[in-house]
Amino acid sequence: MTLDELQEVARSMGMPAFTGKQMAAWIYQHHAKSIDEMTNLSKANRERLKQQYTVGLMPPVMSQRSVDGTVKYLFPTAPVSRNASSEEQPAAKHVETVFIPDGDRATLCVSCQVGCKMNCLFCQTGKQGFEGNLTAADILNQIFALPECDQLTNIVFMGQGEPMDNLDNVLRATQILMAPYALAWSPKRITVSTVGVKNKLQRFLDESPCHVAVSLHSPLPDQRAQLMPAEKGMSIEDVVGLLRDYDFSGQRRLSFEYIVFRGVNDSLRHAQAIVNLLKGLECRVNLIRFHQIPDVPLRGVDDMGMMRFRDYLTHHGVFTTIRASRGQDIYAACGLLSTKEKG
Repeated sequence: MTLDELQEVARSMGMPAFTGKQMAAWIYQHHAKSIDEMTNLSKANRERLKQQYTVGLMPPVMSQRSVDGTVKYLFPTAPVSRNASSEEQPAAKHVETVFIPDGDRATLCVSCQVGCKMNCLFCQTGKQGFEGNLTAADILNQIFALPECDQLTNIVFMGQGEPMDNLDNVLRATQILMAPYALAWSPKRITVSTVGVKNKLQRFLDESPCHVAVSLHSPLPDQRAQLMPAEKGMSIEDVVGLLRDYDFSGQRRLSFEYIVFRGVNDSLRHAQAIVNLLKGLECRVNLIRFHQIPDVPLRGVDDMGMMRFRDYLTHHGVFTTIRASRGQDIYAACGLLSTKEKG
C-alpha cells in the first residue's frame, strides 16, 4: 500500500491518520515481518489490524550462490491468474531474483511476471510461457524480503517477464521505492527494461523518471522479428522514433541491450546499422554474452569478437560497453531465469 492508502486504513478503523505513517515506516524502512512488530501502535490497534491485514513479507524459499558471489533467490508469489476475470482458481507460483554484488555496488535483478509472453528465441524465460502478472506487492517483496536488502544500491527490472506488459504494477512498485516514506531512492538507481510494447512504452516514459533499457539484439527489422516476435507489435524503428521525443541528456539514462550471436548479428553490416539507427540519440549500448539454452541453435561470440564489435561502435560515436556475465554456473545470467519446473 501507498502512504495515502495506509492512512485511509487507519481512518477507516478509527485510528489517527499519523498511524498510517507509522505503518509505512515499519513496513518500508524497518522491514517489519508482522503487525506485532509495530510496537508504537497500541496493542488494541495491532489486534484490529491483524483481523483484516498482513504485512505480506514472504522470505525466499531457496537460494543458490555462484562462485562469483552472485546469489539467485526463489521467491513465492501471491496466487496469480492469466486473466483477472477468469473464474478458474489462481495458483501460487514462484519467481527468480538475482542479487549481484560488485565492489561498492549491489544490484538486484527483479522479476515482474511468472514466465513471459514475448517468447524471444534466446531466452529461457520465454520458453516457460506466460503464467501470470506479479502484483506490486510481489515485486516489492523481492526487494524487502531480500536478506541483502540494506546493501542494495541499484535495482534493474531485467528478471522474468516484460515490464511494459505489467505496467501498472511496475509503476506502482517503482513509485513506492522512490517515495519519501519508503526508500526515498533516486530514479537514477532504478532501470526498467523493455522489448518495446506499443502504447505502454510511451506511457512509461511519460509517467516514470527511471532509466530505460531497450532490448535491441538486431538492428535489422526482419531479423529482429525472427529473434523477438515483439518486433511485429512495435518495430525497433518505432521504438527509437519514440525515444527521440524524450530527453536523455540529463538525469534519465537510455541504454540498448545487445546479445551477440556468432554469425547472426555480429557482422560489420550489423554494426553499421546500429550506428545509423542510434545516430544522434544520447544512449549507450551494452553488449552481452549469449548463454546457451536447450534446443536453440544460437552460439556466443568469443572475447575478441566482442571487443571488435564494441570498438567499431565506440569509434563511430556509439558509447559501448561489454557487460560482465555473472552467475552463469547457477543459471542466473542473462536469459537463463525460469521457474517452469517449480510451479
